[in-house]
Amino acid sequence: MIRKTTEKLLPLNGIELNVDDAGDGPVVVMVMGTGSPGRVWKANQQPALLRAGFRVVTFDNRGIAPSSECGEGFTLDDMVSDTIALIEHLDVGPVLLVGTSLGGRVVAESTLRRPDLVRAQVLMGTYARLGPVQQAISAGERALVDQRITLPPEYHTAITAHLNLSPHTLDDEVAVRDWLDIIEFSGQDKSPGARAQMGVHSADADRRDALRQTTRPTMVVTFADDRTIPPGLSREVAEAIPGARHETVAKAGHWGYLERPDDVNALLLDFLAAHR
Repeated sequence: MIRKTTEKLLPLNGIELNVDDAGDGPVVVMVMGTGSPGRVWKANQQPALLRAGFRVVTFDNRGIAPSSECGEGFTLDDMVSDTIALIEHLDVGPVLLVGTSLGGRVVAESTLRRPDLVRAQVLMGTYARLGPVQQAISAGERALVDQRITLPPEYHTAITAHLNLSPHTLDDEVAVRDWLDIIEFSGQDKSPGARAQMGVHSADADRRDALRQTTRPTMVVTFADDRTIPPGLSREVAEAIPGARHETVAKAGHWGYLERPDDVNALLLDFLAAHR
C-alpha cells in the first residue's frame, strides 16, 4: 500500500519550500524546470514511480508559490542549497535525483556539491551552457516581462507550443488543439518569483569542465526535437560527465516528459531500479 501523500511548507535554507512527499521505498527527489510547479511531475512520472515502489518527493522551487517567491532575485546556488537542505531535512540521503531543464542544472550542481547525498542522477533536456540563440531568447523573454509587454494571446500560445513541443505533436491537429488550449489558459502573467527564475535560467556560465568532476552514476535524457534546449547542448552534458548513460527520446520536444511519458518513464524506471 502506498503511503498517503503529505504536502506542507517546510522552513529550509532561510525560505519556505512547498514539499509533496508520497510513497515508500528508495527516495527519488524530482526538480522541475523554469516557471513550473512541482505538481507537473504528478501527471505522469510520480504515479509510475510510486507503482514501482519508490518514495517520491517533489517540491515547488523558490520563485513558485506557495514556496517563497524571493522576487528580489536569487541564484542557481540558492536553488542548489534549497535542494540539499530538503534532502538533509528529510534525512533520506543518499537519494536518487531527477531534474529537467533548469531542474537538471540544479540536480547536476547538487551532485557536484554534495555527492554524499546522491545515489544517482537523471538529467533531462538540460544543458551545461547556453548557446547564442538560447541566450537571445532568454533575454527577449525577460525583456517582455520587464517592459510589461503582453503579446497577442494567439501568437504567445503558438510560439510557446513551437518552442516546447515536437513537430510530430504539432502535426497532430487534434492533439495540438488540446495543447494550445492548455497553454492559452496558463496565460502570460509572470510573478516576481517566476521572473527571478528566468534570470537564473539565463546564466551563461559554461559548466562542462566542472561536470567532468561528477562521481555519481548519471543518465542524460535528450529530447530529439527539443527547440528550447537543442539536442547538441544536452549531449554536451553527457559527454562531459564520466561514464554517463545517454538516451534520446524520439518525437519529443522540451516537454518530452509530458509528450512521451511512456518512453520517459521506461528510461527512468530502468535506470533508477539499477541504482535503488
